[in-house]
Amino acid sequence: MIVEIFLRGWADLARPGALKVLLKGIGLAILLLCAIWFGLFELIGWFVPDTITLPWIGEIGWIDPALSIASVGLMLVASVFLMVPVASVFTGFFLDEVAEVVESAHYPGLPPVRALTLAESLGDTLRFFGVVLAANLVALIAYFFVGPLAPLLFYALNGYLLGREYFQMAAVRRMSRAEVAELYGRHKVTVWLAGALMALPLTVPVLNLAVPVVGAAAFTHLFHRLARG
Repeated sequence: MIVEIFLRGWADLARPGALKVLLKGIGLAILLLCAIWFGLFELIGWFVPDTITLPWIGEIGWIDPALSIASVGLMLVASVFLMVPVASVFTGFFLDEVAEVVESAHYPGLPPVRALTLAESLGDTLRFFGVVLAANLVALIAYFFVGPLAPLLFYALNGYLLGREYFQMAAVRRMSRAEVAELYGRHKVTVWLAGALMALPLTVPVLNLAVPVVGAAAFTHLFHRLARG
């Protein structure tokens, strides 16, 4: 079932409304990652001197340019981890648009969604972003101690975080928060496995730019599947 809903999520990308959201998502992801890289580039310029003098070696003048160039490679590696919190931000911004496209195509005749206030939507997005960012920063330290098990820790942690949030934000459009909590409690293992499957392509540069939109579509399918029993 989980693989099937993600295949349907990828197929939904071809729909005009979803494609529009995807292009907006890719644009914002690139802008955000470029902004982070630019900030890192500027920090290097502020704190690293243009030249340093070493005993027996003399003056070295290529430190700053070398670190600046290395920062590009660092950002490509860091984007694997950064795309998880970036995906969490996209959830709040784009889930409604993606869910509407999915529901109109696959689940016609549904009643109107439960309207969320701007404060509710923004609060959910910022809260989850903070939790995901903090959890992954702590996990970065843990990765050094678990050795070869680091990828399993990454997928297990982010599968839980992404699965819980994407599912809850898909479900809260049509259920009260108490009903969402009850449904999630009955299917938390399924939701966690779906989140882990979503986290897999998030570690693939370029492909990970499409994952937040695909995830929003897939978890809309998952919610309707579980809500109907």
